Amino acid sequence: MVFESLGEKLQKTLGKLKGKGKLNEKDVKAAMREVKLALLEADVNFKVVKNFVNKVKERAVGHEVMESLTPGQQVIKIVNEELTNLMGEKESKINFADNPPTVIMLCGLQGAGKTTLSGKLGNLLKKKGKNPLLVACDIYRPAAIKQLQVVGEQAKIPVFTMGDKQDPVNIAKAGLEHANKNGNDLVIIDTAGRLHIDEGLMDELGNMKESINPNEILLVVDAMTGQDAVSVAESFNDKLNIDGVVLTKLDGDARGGAALSIRAVTGKPLKFVGMGEKLDDLEPFHPDRMASRILGMGDVLSLIEKAQANIDQKKAMELESKLRNQQFTFDDFLDQLEQMKSMGPLSQILEMIPGMNKKQMKNLNVDDKELVKIEAIIKSMTKNERTDPSIINGSRRKRIANGSGTNIQDVNRLLKQFKETRKMMKKFSSMEKSMKKRGSMNLPFFK
Repeated sequence: MVFESLGEKLQKTLGKLKGKGKLNEKDVKAAMREVKLALLEADVNFKVVKNFVNKVKERAVGHEVMESLTPGQQVIKIVNEELTNLMGEKESKINFADNPPTVIMLCGLQGAGKTTLSGKLGNLLKKKGKNPLLVACDIYRPAAIKQLQVVGEQAKIPVFTMGDKQDPVNIAKAGLEHANKNGNDLVIIDTAGRLHIDEGLMDELGNMKESINPNEILLVVDAMTGQDAVSVAESFNDKLNIDGVVLTKLDGDARGGAALSIRAVTGKPLKFVGMGEKLDDLEPFHPDRMASRILGMGDVLSLIEKAQANIDQKKAMELESKLRNQQFTFDDFLDQLEQMKSMGPLSQILEMIPGMNKKQMKNLNVDDKELVKIEAIIKSMTKNERTDPSIINGSRRKRIANGSGTNIQDVNRLLKQFKETRKMMKKFSSMEKSMKKRGSMNLPFFK
């Protein structure tokens, strides 16, 4: 989980303050010492930590907090606001050209994930109505061009390439001409990286910048590199004056120090974060939402956006009707599982719910493998069994277990859960009918 250890420590420390009726300066200083240690352990830049803690302390020992009825909650509010400010206050969007095409140049070290990100970014902006073109300018890394073509094919985005014998600057210029001729209003340039920063890399990127005059230069950084990510960002910014940063593999870094340090050190905003390996696992970075997630306040807006993007509204209405009339089948259940899986890993979804912390998620036994198991069991049923589970006797259960690679206990558990769900829906439906008869028709729930 993103910021797992940091979120846990901050929530624990600030939770102690919340439980106190009154606060004094000593309480605040003790809490800030723990906050400071938690941030340093999360690999946040030392200067950034020092500045952050001083700002919070200065505001937290003020008259407004100490004299308030809920001083602990006031301190949490201040920490939330300062965390948001630290990461950039608000979402920083792509600067689209008034006269298309918009040119986005990706740069960064080798292994940061630029090529994969080209497809993810193109995929994200394609969904917003853009017509992207990917341009292969990495002529040095073996199979880099082929990788971009594969990513482009997955995202159904065209890829412009001139092979690995041409000069990258000329390829970028030719790619731009190709976009103009073919009506592509967005050009994403995948440039070469190195294993370390060198003059040759920077000179090539500088020449490319001068030749194509990109609207955006985005630095792609691997979040797993921690403090090194910040120094890489500083170096690229000094040479190229980047417009923003994209952090990849943030889902694999439980500390997340780079996300909290980059904006403060470079002055450049975090624009996107990579949250997984799939094409859809790229999110615009919202500092306020991320701060809320770190402090265990959830991220309801992102959850709603994910649901709107991945859940078929027509199917949702059909499902509601089936639930009301007790016509819910295992086929419907399977359909719901597919839609839920498209929203991302369950752990990521649950951490967006306010108040949901790591301990509670452990109690819920969140495991995406369980969803795979349930899916396999349902798919091993016949059409008749999915529609009418009551016909599933002992021999059928054994066949389903063998077909799904599970055991009879797993099948029994699922059948029991399904039966309980149906029973619960029946109760809700009868309650609704009963309240309608009593003249509750004007309640919004029953409209």
